[in-house]
This record gives sequence, structure tokens and C-alpha cells, in this order.
Amino acid sequence: MSVFRRMRDITVANLNERLEQSQDPVKLIDQFLHSTREEIGEAERLYQQYASHTKQLQQQVNQATAMRDKREEQALLALKAGEDHLAKLALQEKIIHEEKLEQYSGLLETSRQSLFELETQLNELKIEYQTVYSKRQFYAARMESLRLQQRMNQRAGAYGGGDVPKMFGRLEDKMTDWELEAKSLSDLRRMGQEYAVQAGETVATVLEREMARLKEKLNNDGRKE
Repeated sequence: MSVFRRMRDITVANLNERLEQSQDPVKLIDQFLHSTREEIGEAERLYQQYASHTKQLQQQVNQATAMRDKREEQALLALKAGEDHLAKLALQEKIIHEEKLEQYSGLLETSRQSLFELETQLNELKIEYQTVYSKRQFYAARMESLRLQQRMNQRAGAYGGGDVPKMFGRLEDKMTDWELEAKSLSDLRRMGQEYAVQAGETVATVLEREMARLKEKLNNDGRKE
């Protein structure tokens, strides 16, 4: 089973079919490239994780191998010295490290295979991206040529004996609309100014009335004293 597999919105399998139906093939290709870049980034991160994990497994295998060999040497030394009990203890530990070595060796082999498979997929993705990117540049150039040709055709049509009086008639209508709009804005501003003047006069009247009230109050207070 594949280590790294993620369904993309656009794949190579359906890209050509969708290109035939697309009105903007360059945009569709850009979507494909964006999706592929994300997948490459995800694959690279996963590859780094697998590489780190494989390195750790290799360290475990190396450690188990070294301890197995060390305990066997110790068992031989103990036997030579007539220490059978110590030899048995060393052999027991040797068996433990042999079991550990077997277990981690299996994990290491599986991890190496997965790492190789992931590296292969990552290289395929990068080649796929470069291939489609090159096509994208070509189609972008063709689309630009088509766009410029269409603009040239439109300009050529504009000089193809158009009705000059009608053209100026439309311009006259447009300018009349602009003049009416400007006049309406001017009328609104004038109304606003008149309202401000009226509001100012109203405030002044209120102030004069309040001043008169206060003066009358002062006069009344003076009489009371």
C-alpha cells in the first residue's frame, strides 16, 4: 500500500479532460500546480519524519547488536574464569538483546522500504510539477497572443466605417446626463447651506431669549434684597 497518497482536486488523470472544457486553461493549470505544490510540501515533511524515524531505528539496531556481542564476550570470559553463574547471567542478557535486535531489525527494514517508496513518489511529483509548469508557460504565451489578437480585431472593427453622427449623439446624451447630475449635486449643496444658515439663526434667537431670561432673573433677585 502506498505510504503517501492524497486525492487532489485535479489529478493528471482528469486534467486533460477538464482542460478541454475550461474557458481559462491557464487558471485551471495554476490550480493544479498549487495543489501539487501543497502535496510536494506534505510529502517532504513526511519524508523528513520517516528519515528521522529510520535513523532512530538504526540506532536501536546498532545498540542491540553491540550489547549482544558484548554480553557474549563477557560470558566467554566468565567461563574461562570458571564463573558459570556469571556466564549464565551474561547469556541471558545476550538473549534479550538478540530478541530486541530481531524486533528492531524488522521495523528498520519496513521503515527503509517505506522511505524508499516515499522518495520515489516525491520525485514523481516533482517531475510531474515541472512538466505541467512548462506546459503552463507555453499555454500562457498562447493565451496572451490570442488576447492581443482579439484586441487588435476589436480596434480594427472600430475603424470599420462607423456612424460618426450616432457616435457623437451618444456622447452628447452622456454629457447631458453628467451636467444634470452636477446640477443636482449643486442644488443639494445650496439647500444644505440655507438650512445651516436657518439653523444658525434659530440658535441665535434661543440664546437671546435665554440671556433675557437670566437678566430678568438677576433684576428680580436684586429687588428682593
